[in-house]
Amino acid sequence: MSLHHRPLRVRALSALPASMALLAVAACSPGGSEARVSPPPTPPDAVARLCAALHKELPETVAGLARTRTEPESDLTAAWGGSAIVLRCGIPKPPKMLDPKQDGVHVNGVAWLLEKLDDGSGGGFRFTTGLRLAYTEVQVDKEHATDAGMLVGLSTAISATVPEGISSY
Repeated sequence: MSLHHRPLRVRALSALPASMALLAVAACSPGGSEARVSPPPTPPDAVARLCAALHKELPETVAGLARTRTEPESDLTAAWGGSAIVLRCGIPKPPKMLDPKQDGVHVNGVAWLLEKLDDGSGGGFRFTTGLRLAYTEVQVDKEHATDAGMLVGLSTAISATVPEGISSY
């Protein structure tokens, strides 16, 4: 999916695979009250300002999980449910963004690259915004990746704070 120039294989949220469309009952907060999240390398000032604006607009809950304090604290990171859902804003453009074979979804006007993680921990997903002036990634553990509505609140915050365009970073 080439989200750098134009989306190619984009599905609507309602067309997500059945495993993604199931709603998870997830009101617990795994991982404790703090999440260790490495901020991305220092982005350009304009991108950092967009990320700071996004940070202020992020929802207090995602997929039924409460927002968690990140360590180290940064306007470039956020987490919910310990480290069940982790957001990093201001990342460099992912190389997979140019691969037309990558899958993606559009949620509330925000294009997301969808990647299944095979990191040895049982999987999960990474969603990365495209066609925005700052790239934002959201990594979700396997248990909470089944809540397709998880991206709704995040997309709303992103569309309100990170303008459409092509990031040069």
